[in-house]
Amino acid sequence: MKPYLMMGLLLLPLGLAQAATPVASYTQDGTFSRDTVVELARQLSKKPFKAPEKPLPEVLDDISYDQYRDIRFSPSAAIWANSGLPYQMQFFLRGLYFKDPVEVAVVEDGKARHLAYDPAMFSTGAVMNQPLPAQDIGFSGFRLHAPINKADYYDEVAVFQGASYFRSLGRNQNYGLSARGLAVKTADPQGEEFPAFRAFWVEKPSKESNSILVYALLDSPSTTGAYRFTIRPGDNTIMDVEATLFPRVDLDKIGLAPATSMYMFSMNGRQGADDYRPQVHDSDGLLILNGKGERLWRPLANPASLQISAFEDTAPMGFGLMQRERNFDRYQDLEAHYENRPSLWVEPVGNWGKGAVTLVEIPSQSEIHDNIVSYWDPAELLKAGSEYSFAYRLSWGTEPLSRSVRVAASRAGRADIKGPTPDRLFVVDYQDTQPPSGQLPQAQATTSAGTISDVVVQPNPSVQGYRVSFRLHTDDSPLAELRLELKFQDGRQAETWLYRWTPDA
Repeated sequence: MKPYLMMGLLLLPLGLAQAATPVASYTQDGTFSRDTVVELARQLSKKPFKAPEKPLPEVLDDISYDQYRDIRFSPSAAIWANSGLPYQMQFFLRGLYFKDPVEVAVVEDGKARHLAYDPAMFSTGAVMNQPLPAQDIGFSGFRLHAPINKADYYDEVAVFQGASYFRSLGRNQNYGLSARGLAVKTADPQGEEFPAFRAFWVEKPSKESNSILVYALLDSPSTTGAYRFTIRPGDNTIMDVEATLFPRVDLDKIGLAPATSMYMFSMNGRQGADDYRPQVHDSDGLLILNGKGERLWRPLANPASLQISAFEDTAPMGFGLMQRERNFDRYQDLEAHYENRPSLWVEPVGNWGKGAVTLVEIPSQSEIHDNIVSYWDPAELLKAGSEYSFAYRLSWGTEPLSRSVRVAASRAGRADIKGPTPDRLFVVDYQDTQPPSGQLPQAQATTSAGTISDVVVQPNPSVQGYRVSFRLHTDDSPLAELRLELKFQDGRQAETWLYRWTPDA
């Protein structure tokens, strides 16, 4: 079972232990407008990067996982508790993986008010049996609550904690994958850089509001940034994101709208899986709606070596990591309930130009580690000293509706038992969202290496669609890029199935 902490924790840099000092570098009380954070980021970018100098007191610097979990925020101390407002805000204490300070302010009537840490906000149990620091050491993040599932109960709907990580979910779902403000040098041999949100400003909502505004200041050695999130919880929780970046250096390895998820195994690849559960993953595929209107489906993999795939495009219409399998029987996990994990769909606003939807698949032996990353990699170099603005919409919940024939399941296995490198058999099920036409589609399967044979199309009433199977003879190739397309006589559209086969996939 995955512990209740933000995904990707093992990737985050840890701070050093010294005596604590007050934090209020950015969120001082005063006038606030939507340009305030943009100007802060602009001015900060003109200075050399400086890591936070807000070290932790000894009592929090070296606590264990169990001790950290034993520190709980008191709901009665929530911002806007018992106010009748549609949102409440709670905080996370610094410690464990989250040692860097985060400043938080509330904005009301055009004025910002710094929110200071107070030990009275938190309670501890028998495991963490030491007094908490008294001075303002800041927070490590915060979470928003709203009555998303029941009218009389405030459920958690969004969390911002750890570098620039944040996550959300739709109605009646459990947390799963995470998003980030920005990815820099992901999977780079010299190491990844983790920009961090240093400060947040949360605007007080009205009683009638169906959304809440969050502003964030991002900082890293390579860039600063100003972010504005408009969050609307619902069946799908919608986040409209506006970002302005101020690079300190030329940026040629960045990821816009990055998502981070976990994929261990499924029926598409169970090599080495000694587990009672048929599948274990927060996401099972990458969905792309490219600039030409073509829908691409790429099942995820847990490879033996790092794999990076780039899907070049111009002006993409959408992309994201999906949790398409929603049947409990496919997981059989009464604790994790992977069937209830949200998908995350990214819809660019405006023309993002040329670039590539990039998928990074990292080898992993444990479901507590996030090993999947997706993002948009712009072809244009972001030059130092310039300003760049991007906008996009994030939809946390179910995947976007489409009238296309979609991939319902992908399976792979040995095609026979002969020879040291037997053929691989691939079986792809398609679900038709329209009434069947009575005629089977034609299937075209291609490969970049090896040979394809025995392509068969059959009706599959169990998914109201079709099953396509084919064999791949690898010819001892180290890698093969597979592509499967369906063609219908009546012109209906189908997703294009893509997959990278490697000997250990």
